[in-house]
Amino acid sequence: MSAVPQQKPAADAPTPKRLPPGGQRGGPHGGVGMPAERSMNFGPSARRLLGRLRPQRLQLVAVIALAVLSVGLSVVGPKVLGWATDLIFTGVIGRQLPAGTTADQAVDAARAAGNDSFADMLARMDVVPGVGIDFAALARVLLLALGLYVAASLLMWWQGWLLNGVVQRTVLRLRAEVEDKLNRLPLPYFDRQPRGELLSRVTNDIDNISTSLQQTLSQLLTSLLTVVGVLAMMFWISPLLALVALVAVPVSVVVTTAIAKRSQRQFIAQWAHTGELNGHIEEAFTGHELVKVFGRQREVEAAFTAKNDELFRASFGAQFISGIIMPAMMFVGNLSYVAIAVVGGLRVASGSMSLGDVQAFIQYSRQFTQPLTQVASMANLLQSGVASAERVFAVLDADEQSPDPADPARVRDPHGRVEFAHVSFRYTPDRPLIEDLSLVAEPGHTVAIVGPTGAGKTTLVNLVMRFYELDAGRITLDGVDVTTMSRDDLRGRIGMVLQETWLFGGTIRDNIAYGRPGATEEEIVAAARATFVDRFVRSLPDGYDTVIDEEGSNVSAGEKQLITIARAFLAEPSLLILDEATSSVDTRTEVLLQRAMAALRSDRTSFVIAHRLSTIRDADLILMMEDGRIVEQGTHDELLAAQGAYHRLYRSQFTAAIQPDSEPRPDPEPEPAPLEGSTR
Repeated sequence: MSAVPQQKPAADAPTPKRLPPGGQRGGPHGGVGMPAERSMNFGPSARRLLGRLRPQRLQLVAVIALAVLSVGLSVVGPKVLGWATDLIFTGVIGRQLPAGTTADQAVDAARAAGNDSFADMLARMDVVPGVGIDFAALARVLLLALGLYVAASLLMWWQGWLLNGVVQRTVLRLRAEVEDKLNRLPLPYFDRQPRGELLSRVTNDIDNISTSLQQTLSQLLTSLLTVVGVLAMMFWISPLLALVALVAVPVSVVVTTAIAKRSQRQFIAQWAHTGELNGHIEEAFTGHELVKVFGRQREVEAAFTAKNDELFRASFGAQFISGIIMPAMMFVGNLSYVAIAVVGGLRVASGSMSLGDVQAFIQYSRQFTQPLTQVASMANLLQSGVASAERVFAVLDADEQSPDPADPARVRDPHGRVEFAHVSFRYTPDRPLIEDLSLVAEPGHTVAIVGPTGAGKTTLVNLVMRFYELDAGRITLDGVDVTTMSRDDLRGRIGMVLQETWLFGGTIRDNIAYGRPGATEEEIVAAARATFVDRFVRSLPDGYDTVIDEEGSNVSAGEKQLITIARAFLAEPSLLILDEATSSVDTRTEVLLQRAMAALRSDRTSFVIAHRLSTIRDADLILMMEDGRIVEQGTHDELLAAQGAYHRLYRSQFTAAIQPDSEPRPDPEPEPAPLEGSTR
């Protein structure tokens, strides 16, 4: 397997400039990661988010069924309480009437006294003159209401438990899909994405989706069912009062829509600024030491303050504007409540309705406006969740790397022979980097690649690894075109050590064994001895069981580099790539490493990218690159004798500097003295 689990962006790749909000990015993925540049397509994104619940349709059916039963029982409750009110009111009125008379006689007596309104009300009541409140009947009604509400609560709890499982399993699958997607994305995608911005999408945005689904789905379902059930009961009790209550609906819709449109843009900006702020924080803390060394704390703090202020303004605007929805809906609901109370009171006085029905209707009016208010108050949370979902979907919709061949070719006789045949490559269409490059690296040879920054050195080895795809030509490994091989097979034959070391939290043994899972203790120790890791590990109190923290701060930079080199050797690759791999070790250790590599490179090809030319004098072939082309190739002595680009680069490193006040003198061009233990 490959000795390195992740690849840094190529040093030769053009680094995209960090743009202000609203700026456009270039490249094929230019729009990715900048949701604030366009209006959020709320409808399709919301439908797509809800569509992710489809695999758990059975649980959703159960959730809906439980919600229907729970809401149905809750909706019947006010009507039952209305019966209790009628029993109490009838008992109170009955005790005020003379005993021994009938209800009809009481009605006639009221009309004879000129109290027609009271007579009409008595005519609709099941009153018994002289008899007070029937407490036995009242107790039965109240127990029925209590049973209805308890059953409704239990059903609602069960529904919430099922829905919580549905939402969390959906988010679990979403996280897994994003993780799988990140492993299928090509390296150019990560070149264009600030790391903190991408981390924000994978963590903050997915967490926000989980919260939004959890809080909105249950309330939304319950609220809609409550509206339907309450509306049916309201029309059953009094169509006139139901029409009065319905006047509030279009008013509420207009108010909610107007406010939601204004808050929608703020929520998009809020999550975009959150990603930018996370990116800035991640960069600042990753390079904390450099910030301190160069005294750039004030600039970093100023940038943080500016981005934090942008996030504050967007978040404040989003929450404040969307927060207006609740009081606005409460105001509309109170107007409806007043209208229902006045009209209902007049109808009770006229005998058209019973007091219990009016009391039940007022409860229904509250139950009718409350879910509408809840739906409106959830608009901000729903929009925030959909905005986050759109950012996550942007990652899932990004173009993936080209798939591996259905029937991949395999290297039958591995030796490590690498051939570039008329290779051309460019990062952007308008900037050629490598044009018509051809070379052959023979098995067992060490090929050194040198040249100025941006010449295409790292790009060359990245093309071998298929981190980028060629524009033209082909690269073969032991005669097999790398594009016909599976990426896992290709990279499993290559070991790569970067200038930027990567160690994970674990023991030194675990970090070395990462190069080849299943390696024995003897093989791990042998690789450590060959790369001079063993000599400093033995001096540690816990030896190979020493735990390295995530930052690797308990070992030196050179020791970290030696561990990564040991990992690469343990992988036993056919092709070994060292990208400035020895830049963090001292000169003597570097010479010893060269000796170890010379002993271990039998039947293995090595590519060495180096700026320190003293480290590659023993290479079998040195490639001098400029502007993506090989301008010279040969051994160290041959290139020095040619007096060309390599000779000039060599002189720039080893010629003594001329003092400003001294007289001009010929360059001495001294050959550096061999170091102790050198192979020369």
